[in-house]
Amino acid sequence: MKKFLFTSICILPSYFLLAQLGPEITSWIINTTGATGYGNILSNIQQVQYSTNNVYVSATCIPSYNIGPWTGNPNIPSNQNFVYKITRTPVQNTGTPTNVGMGHIGVWSNGVSIFNVSDGMSYNNQGIWNRNAYYWEGASFDSCLGHPAPNGEYHHHVSPACLYDETDSTNHSPIIGYAFDGYPVYGGYAFTNTNGTGPIKRMKPSYVLSAATTRTNGPAVNATYPAGCFMEDYIYTVSSGDLDDRNGRFCVTPEYPAGTYAYFATIDAPLTPSFPYTFYKTYYGIVQAGNIGPTGGHNVISEPVTTYNTGITEIKSEINFFLYPNPATDYLMFFIESYTENNMKAEFFNAVGEIIFLQNFVQPSVSYTVDMSKFPAGLYFLKLSNETSSSTKKVVVAR
Repeated sequence: MKKFLFTSICILPSYFLLAQLGPEITSWIINTTGATGYGNILSNIQQVQYSTNNVYVSATCIPSYNIGPWTGNPNIPSNQNFVYKITRTPVQNTGTPTNVGMGHIGVWSNGVSIFNVSDGMSYNNQGIWNRNAYYWEGASFDSCLGHPAPNGEYHHHVSPACLYDETDSTNHSPIIGYAFDGYPVYGGYAFTNTNGTGPIKRMKPSYVLSAATTRTNGPAVNATYPAGCFMEDYIYTVSSGDLDDRNGRFCVTPEYPAGTYAYFATIDAPLTPSFPYTFYKTYYGIVQAGNIGPTGGHNVISEPVTTYNTGITEIKSEINFFLYPNPATDYLMFFIESYTENNMKAEFFNAVGEIIFLQNFVQPSVSYTVDMSKFPAGLYFLKLSNETSSSTKKVVVAR
């Protein structure tokens, strides 16, 4: 189970927040209206909470824009109940860099997952010639250039076409996401010079498609395996573009006037994704634990946090939560609606009013799982409460 420390809620006017808080807090697309996307699932970011050092982003991984269909892809997007942890003070990793692995490697500003360039497969499964997901899976991308993984995680391997205006070549692109080392991901356009001067230009990667017709320990370049279908077909060539081998650079941006390292989601002149698409190979900064790996993205908030509120939606004093499955057998999940107060107490009572389970510092927008296998069949009650409100629902345990 998840345990939390006491926290406070601070509701400030949006103009004050924007002036005082950094872009790692204010750049997220927060759902303030209860809008839903695919499958009638709440879309975009559900809640942003922050401490002195970290930002916690709660998201379903479902965007507000229309997604699908996915030709030849049988997977269906589902609510991932992510809580991502993003450092507010990213630093360069001067030791052994962390590889940009499989699965989610960052999060777009609408809570959708960023995946890397690979589809996870290689020629003859040798791990030498690794397949370029844009080539091998591109046919299954929807019009927004995304698709769902087998676990239902909707994601983009390349620049998310529906997230921002890719046609705007006259303004610096906005922050469209964050990598898990805490550095921002921008769209395709930036200042020409790294010091923030010069006209806006499209950022060009420094990877050049090899002209070789053969591949050592791999297939010949032919109609079945054309140039560009493997990641290794692209050769990093210093100074051939604007970006380094990670597809980023240190530069001044509108949000970081003192400069920051930044990654870019690269596109070419016809607005086609340009290899390596997002950040590549290794992270520039130090990656916090809890985001990457098969179970990553479900962080426990174990420090005092403040809820960022845009000023459009107020924090609700009433406690609205959902239970599923109910009746329960081996487990029960409960989820508290966004914009409910932080730091509640969860109490399970049996039919005679005895407390059989207690959990303090329960937070909204986080999915909790309770092991019900040790409880006998019967009627129970789950009560959520804080200093001002409480709400109780029946729970049936069936065997």
